[in-house]
Amino acid sequence: MLKLKKRNVPITDMNWEVYPEAIYNIIKKFDAYPQVKKIIITENGAAFPDVVENDEVNDPLRVQYLQDHIAQVLKAKNEGCKVAGYFVWTLTDNFEWAEGYRPRFGIIHVDFATQKRTVKASGKWYAKFLSKD
Repeated sequence: MLKLKKRNVPITDMNWEVYPEAIYNIIKKFDAYPQVKKIIITENGAAFPDVVENDEVNDPLRVQYLQDHIAQVLKAKNEGCKVAGYFVWTLTDNFEWAEGYRPRFGIIHVDFATQKRTVKASGKWYAKFLSKD
């Protein structure tokens, strides 16, 4: 398998490939098992470099990641898959056991020195998305 950078595919701050169709494929796979009564996505998100400027964090890569992955979840649900829930990983930047505080997965930025929280553009987008009827 070619390295991700050589294949020129989008990657996260963790060097993980961004491939939204994978969540659709795995939902379809598990939905095919008759013993699976419902599917809840409990952790879906990505770490991207975040910069606080003027008390704001503009994170368009994370917004796009969420939009693309949620679209794939909805596609599976609309095709009849037993999708019953979806949760973003994660609400706030946190401590990742293998990586420490460096990768930022949250939709709310945490200044670990002061504990100040700043809702990222992705958090604002997600709040607006959830408030739709």
